[in-house]
Amino acid sequence: MTQDPHIDTRRPLTLRDVSEASGVSEMTVSRVLRSRGDVSQATREKVLTAARTLGYVPNKIAGALASQRVNLVAVIIPSLSNMVYPEVMTGISQVLENTGLQPVVGVTHYLPEREELVLYEMLSWRPSGVIMAGLEHTDAARAMLENAGIPIVEAMDVDGVAIDSVVGISHRRAGMEMAEAIVAAGYSRIGFLGTMMPYDHRARKRLEGLEEGLAAAGITLADRELYSGGSALLKGREMTEAILARNPDLDFIYYSNDMIGAGGLLYCLDKGIDVPNKLGLAGFNGVELLQGLPRRLATMDACRLEIGRTSAQIIAGIHPNGLIGGERIELTPKLELGDTIRH
Repeated sequence: MTQDPHIDTRRPLTLRDVSEASGVSEMTVSRVLRSRGDVSQATREKVLTAARTLGYVPNKIAGALASQRVNLVAVIIPSLSNMVYPEVMTGISQVLENTGLQPVVGVTHYLPEREELVLYEMLSWRPSGVIMAGLEHTDAARAMLENAGIPIVEAMDVDGVAIDSVVGISHRRAGMEMAEAIVAAGYSRIGFLGTMMPYDHRARKRLEGLEEGLAAAGITLADRELYSGGSALLKGREMTEAILARNPDLDFIYYSNDMIGAGGLLYCLDKGIDVPNKLGLAGFNGVELLQGLPRRLATMDACRLEIGRTSAQIIAGIHPNGLIGGERIELTPKLELGDTIRH
């Protein structure tokens, strides 16, 4: 995006900025953005395009409060059904509990356009900060974040360029570490199973890290089974059955998350497959679900609670190290070999 050189990005954008960029009056801009008044379609599109390009978001706080911010923290996550994000929310809530700040959650369903819409609506209420999952956004969402004038924390992932602060793990490095553990255990015919692909950028980066780590050992990924829908035990069973039907000689399967990994483990046990000697398995996230399985699935803890807590501390300005903004905090996940990798 090319920023208008006449606009001072250190201050909040105003109707005047949109007026100058679109070439129409502030009154017309106001009517368009509030969906009021008789405005031609051509003018409406001109104003909306200018506002979207600049990253301008109308202020829904009227009157005396117009120049102030409310005690809300916008938290934007891909899913609530995924067991990962409730733990992130727990960390955020624990920290904000006694700060006077209240988290408000928006869910994107892993869709960039949905994230843009949720962000627009939340910023229009002038929150005190934003915590959002991931580093990949549309140009319009990035423009809104860059011009919001509030602390922004992109959480979960550090593999990319941050807008302000970022707190998370390197998913690419997590994939590489798993590859090293797989190779060290003597496996050589490896498959990958992933859900929410290609929308889950963090799972994609783990796959890239896995392939890079295997390549360093002279091994090429034998097969992959990708699914664009959500994760479930049944889906894990189905995907495991499908990839093994194509490649019965696979000796290891790496799953994009523990939920489908657990389904895969149950499938293998039902079919009498010798895990981990004939077939090794591993997931990702380290969720509590694994504690109830007949065998402990190999996994990696994604530091979810700590990510939530640290993100909230930065937003609230109470991080013990005095961190406020522009920070890059990379946490280190722990690999648990469990009972499904030879060791």
